[in-house]
Amino acid sequence: MSLVRSLWWSARTAGEAPFDTAHLKVYYPAVAAGTDAERLTGFFGPDPVHAPYPVVVFLSGVNVGQDSYRRFATEIAASGFVVVTMDRVAELFGGQRGLTPGVDLDAARPDAYGSRPTCPTIGAVLAAVAELNEVEPLRGALDLDRVALGGHSAGGTVVLQSARFFPSVAAVFAWGAHTMVATMLGWEPGTVLPAQVTCPVLLGVGTHDGVIQGSADRYGEDGADRPDPVRRTFAEALPDGDHLLAVVPGANHFGIADADPTAARAFLDGPGETDALAPFSRLTSLFLRAQLRDEAAAKAELAEFDDAAVRLTRR
Repeated sequence: MSLVRSLWWSARTAGEAPFDTAHLKVYYPAVAAGTDAERLTGFFGPDPVHAPYPVVVFLSGVNVGQDSYRRFATEIAASGFVVVTMDRVAELFGGQRGLTPGVDLDAARPDAYGSRPTCPTIGAVLAAVAELNEVEPLRGALDLDRVALGGHSAGGTVVLQSARFFPSVAAVFAWGAHTMVATMLGWEPGTVLPAQVTCPVLLGVGTHDGVIQGSADRYGEDGADRPDPVRRTFAEALPDGDHLLAVVPGANHFGIADADPTAARAFLDGPGETDALAPFSRLTSLFLRAQLRDEAAAKAELAEFDDAAVRLTRR
C-alpha cells in the first residue's frame, strides 16, 4: 500500500458566520524523504510517480464526522487519488444545527428540481481544492479535470442530485444513498427522482440498512413493506450508462464508516454482520481507476469482479 498522508484546508460556503465554513481533510499519496522539514512540520510531499492525481470529493451523512470515513478515504487514496472529506456545521431543519453537506431545499422541490444542484457546497469545495493545487505541498499534484463525487447517506443523495452541474465530474459513487424524496417537499409518496448524473455510477448498500428502513415515513411509505430505495434508484433513476449496484449481505448503513454512538442515527441501524469497508473500498477503487484513470488493468478486473461478500449487478 502507498504511504497516505493528510492535511487540512477550509472552504467558505453559504450561510452566516460562524456557520459558513467547511473544514476539509485532504488525503493524498505521499513519499517520505526523511528530511528535517518532515520531522519538524509533519508535512510530506505528494508521491510524484503518478501525479497529478484525480480528485475524489466525499460527502458525509448528516451528523457523521469526516473522521468516521478515515479508513475508507485512506484506502481510496492509496490506490492513486486525492480524497477530500469535510466537516461543515450549519443549519439542518427547523433551526437545528449540525454536521451537513448543505442542502438547498428549494432546489429539491417539484418546481425547481433538476435546474441546479441541491448541494451548492460541492462548488465551494471544488474551488478550495483548486486553491490547494496552487500551494505547497500539493502544488500541481491535483488533476482538477478528473473528479469523482462520492457520499454516504444524505451526502450520497445530494451527490446523485447534483453531479451533472459540475463539468469535471466523471464518476459518482455512494453507500446507503438513494434519490427518493420527502413528501414534505411537495412530492407524491414513494417518488424516486431522476439522478442528475451524466457519468457512470456505483451504488452500494447493505441488506441490514436500518437507517434507510427507519426513514420510510419521510417518503410516505410503510417501513415494514417497501422496495429498497437504493435498488429503486439503480433501476429507475439512472440514465443509460455503465452503472453498478453492489449489495453486501449482512452489512448495515454504517458499513463503510466508524459509527459514533453519540451522534447521528446509528441507533436505528441493523446489526452489522459483515464489514463492508474492505470489499466496497476495493470495488470503489477499481471503479475510479477505470473511470478516472482509464486503466486497462482496472477495467479488466472490474469486468470480472468476483467477491463472495458482494452481489454485483450491472446495467
